[in-house]
Amino acid sequence: MNKSIALAVSVVFQPLAMPTLICAVILFVVPEATSIPGTAKWSLLLLISLTTLVIPLLSLLGMKMTDSINSFQMPEKRERILPFSLISLFYVMTAAFFYYRIRVDELILATLIMITACLVLLTCITYFWKISSHLTGVAGLLAAIVVLSMKYGVQSLFYPFIFSVIACGVVGTARLALNAHKPLEVYGGFMLGFGWSFCVYYYVLLGS
Repeated sequence: MNKSIALAVSVVFQPLAMPTLICAVILFVVPEATSIPGTAKWSLLLLISLTTLVIPLLSLLGMKMTDSINSFQMPEKRERILPFSLISLFYVMTAAFFYYRIRVDELILATLIMITACLVLLTCITYFWKISSHLTGVAGLLAAIVVLSMKYGVQSLFYPFIFSVIACGVVGTARLALNAHKPLEVYGGFMLGFGWSFCVYYYVLLGS
């Protein structure tokens, strides 16, 4: 893969965008999965996007401007510890805010808690092994779609499923093309994202 294309893919499938994508699938592709009224869905998605994507990205920009990180790619494992830790802390605060203040739908809340826990786990693993956060994110999206399909069996999930499968392959190829990760680190990111997300959604949606 051409490196310019690989970089564009990495930017488009920024891991911090995954909470917004997963929640968008839940809210709009499988509307029966939540009790949230249609009039409130866009406002909720905007709030989720603001707290899990926009503000964390601004914090990364601040770290770059103050030379706390050398680049947004963070090629060195040690570079990832500070930003991953700060964003994990912010996600914990965000999940607590949604739990105590918003009283949001159970599935959306479970999604935010699941992603937060996965990010904390990813941060802990990063101390020892630089697995791919990009693959962790897109694999989590894939697992969410798989379990939602098992629960609701809606035809509208077919194309998101195909999209997420292709995304996993394209993103993995892009990360390798950029020499951002070794193959085992890409596989490790996939296994973490898919395994964790699948287990949580299976328990929430099919466990009872």
